Amino acid sequence: MAQDSSLSRRDLFLGAAAATVALGASRTAGAAPDVRPFEFDDVSVADLAERLKAGSLYSRVLTAKYIERINDIDRKGPELASVLEVNPDAVEIAEALDRERRDKGPRGPLHGIPILIKDNIDTKDKMQTTAGSLALVGAKPAKDAMVVRKLREAGAVILGKTNLSEWANFRSAHSTSGWSGRGGLTKNPHALDRNCSGSSSGAGTAVTASLCAVGVGTETDGSIVSPSSCCGIVGLKPTVGLVSRAGIIPISDSQDTAGPMGRTVRDVAILLGAIAGPDPDDGVSKDGGGHAQPDYTKFLDARGLRGAKIGVLRKLNSYGDRTLVVYEDALRTMKREGAQLIDPVDPPAFEQLDDPEMTVLLYEFRAGLNAYLAKLGARAPVKSLAEVIEFNIRNKAKELAYFGQDLMVKAEVKGPLTEKAYRDARDRCRRLSRREGIDEIMEKHKLDAIVAPTGGPAWTSDLVNGDHFSGITSTPPAVAGYPSITVPMGAVFGLPVGLLFFGKAWSEPTLLKLAYAFEEATKARRAPRFLATADLRA
Repeated sequence: MAQDSSLSRRDLFLGAAAATVALGASRTAGAAPDVRPFEFDDVSVADLAERLKAGSLYSRVLTAKYIERINDIDRKGPELASVLEVNPDAVEIAEALDRERRDKGPRGPLHGIPILIKDNIDTKDKMQTTAGSLALVGAKPAKDAMVVRKLREAGAVILGKTNLSEWANFRSAHSTSGWSGRGGLTKNPHALDRNCSGSSSGAGTAVTASLCAVGVGTETDGSIVSPSSCCGIVGLKPTVGLVSRAGIIPISDSQDTAGPMGRTVRDVAILLGAIAGPDPDDGVSKDGGGHAQPDYTKFLDARGLRGAKIGVLRKLNSYGDRTLVVYEDALRTMKREGAQLIDPVDPPAFEQLDDPEMTVLLYEFRAGLNAYLAKLGARAPVKSLAEVIEFNIRNKAKELAYFGQDLMVKAEVKGPLTEKAYRDARDRCRRLSRREGIDEIMEKHKLDAIVAPTGGPAWTSDLVNGDHFSGITSTPPAVAGYPSITVPMGAVFGLPVGLLFFGKAWSEPTLLKLAYAFEEATKARRAPRFLATADLRA
């Protein structure tokens, strides 16, 4: 992510190393493994809710079916390795919610809906919260993260925890996305030798492969929108403060947020309404949660592009020729649907974010992780970032087999957040991403949103050299703390690529409206085929 030691932003936030060899080598190139049809493939949350309401489906049955699906293709079959553990109480919880529906009616659209959450989000139950690291195996959070509490209050079934790029990929700059010491490598359901990106890799794969109805990921820079793009689903990174971060293993107080991942914009809107809101345990959320809406589906409009004014990014990344062809098609679609495109809008400030962002994250990671571990106290096997580093060294055969921990080492030598180097970098990030970046071009052109390709198609997972992908557009809104949403816009050789809409703080209603209209106009999402490798004839 930073230019530090000749590294790029993408190398840092979209990686974690792989734990398998020569994926799909025994299969004929392009041949699909034996994956049985699943009765809930691509079924939306709204459809599931209707079936539950009508009594033609029970949450107990639905939950058991998803668990069977996880066993069939995540742990067997193609072995996607996207789910670290299933909640042992999930079916029992679903049965209780069925009884409650019968006796009192549903709590809302998520009543009885099975959801998978990323393994850096605290749950006070029989599951663990480890950020994928063996160093936190056995840790016991004192309470649910606020996101989990709100999901439970909405009647959702917490089905299990998803794999991730270990420590949300703030461990090494030379990693392969989707790997953790605890879970190994998560595979992309579209082509099993391809990467699913990170760090919410497990959630991206699980949602794509219909191992759950929807999922919750987290993002610092790209960790929701990139795996969503590579896996061909919808992912929304909210404005920092719209959703509580309390109880989530941190990287950056400036940029961290949880967010919804789903197969459709409507599913994402439903899930966002359940998890958004203020939290006294998160100062930023306490102030920003007043912008939360209980129902984001009311903003969805199939004609939402009509009259919209959208800025087009051209210079931020090199995404590859074929991705740019898909992007041009997407721009033509938006014009045809009545949008006015301002082409191009490319603030020079966007190209200057790497160095200050890296400085901020190194400082904030040390401070935030030490604070999180201190709260765990005796309930955690490690008590500080320094102890995590030492644990990895002692267990290098398992934790350091494929890549190191250079980012952790660099973070550990940083001082407190009162240091001038940190404060200067933080001020520069805000100025470049907001005042001289997103705010300036949106106000100058009176824009509703800015668009760009979310990134290029998924790359082959590479244990030797780490990630090698083309482009990612997550950084400007991530550094600003502003919202972004990716929606499928097409494919390159059958590998999905997404379109990213982003805008000013608290503009989730507008972004959802635009993304929904684009989704309705294109119907670009395709179900995964679980190919051994990409079909270059596609």
